[in-house]
Amino acid sequence: MTEENHCYENALAERVNGILKDEFYLDQTFMNVAHAKRATKNAIKLYNQIRLHLSLDFKTPNMVYKLIA
Repeated sequence: MTEENHCYENALAERVNGILKDEFYLDQTFMNVAHAKRATKNAIKLYNQIRLHLSLDFKTPNMVYKLIA
C-alpha cells in the first residue's frame, strides 16, 4: 500500500483502511468478488467526494486537491 521501507506511510494506509471498514462496512462478508469490488469502489468515492474531513477544515479530499492543483 505504501512505498517500500516507509513505515510511517503504513500508519496512514491503515487509518484509511479502518475508516473504510468502520464507516462504510467493508469488513462484512460479501457474496462474491464483484460485490466486494463495487462496495469498495463506492466507499472510496464517498470518502473522496462526499465525506467531509475535520482535518481538511470540513472539505472533501477532492475539494482540497482541486485547490492545490
